[in-house]
Amino acid sequence: MAEIKLAAEARNDFGKGAARRLRREEKVPAVIYGHGAEPKHVALDSHALMMALKTPNALIRLELDGGSELVIPKAVQREAIRRFLVHVDFLAVKKGEKVAVELPIQTEGELAPGGNLLEHLLNTLPVEAEATHIPEAVTISIAGLDAGHTVLAKDIELPAGASLTVEGDTPVLQVVAAQAEAPAEEAAEGEGAEG
Repeated sequence: MAEIKLAAEARNDFGKGAARRLRREEKVPAVIYGHGAEPKHVALDSHALMMALKTPNALIRLELDGGSELVIPKAVQREAIRRFLVHVDFLAVKKGEKVAVELPIQTEGELAPGGNLLEHLLNTLPVEAEATHIPEAVTISIAGLDAGHTVLAKDIELPAGASLTVEGDTPVLQVVAAQAEAPAEEAAEGEGAEG
């Protein structure tokens, strides 16, 4: 995954009033945690950050005070209705370091004929991967799967360098038969009319 570069500026004002002032200036307050260091409080351009966060588990290089810091987003807070960014927590990472992330699950192929339905038991797959090589997603082939089939975490082919952080027997997807609802009252009436 390519690094996304963003300019950041240190911030010294804290609290709701300071955060509101930043948002009026189209900036987002954020905090960088990690490596046992004191948290760093920064402000980022709202639009640039929103575009960077469209990529799941984005690897971001923050340009700050003449230096740079490699981070990944850990917690993103959005306004409930308009969905604009309110606050972001970043985790500082180093090349070669392993981090725990959640990879979006994508499927490919068609289920076996017969009106089967695919049920997602997990929407993301928890894995550990090298911080500078975080996969964007995992893809699971569902081609030809029939009702009753369950895909377990251990059955998923992980990208190189990634390892599961959940039990291998954790169900991820399952195929269920579509249930046709027969009118129960009509069936009962029909049986009584014959006798």
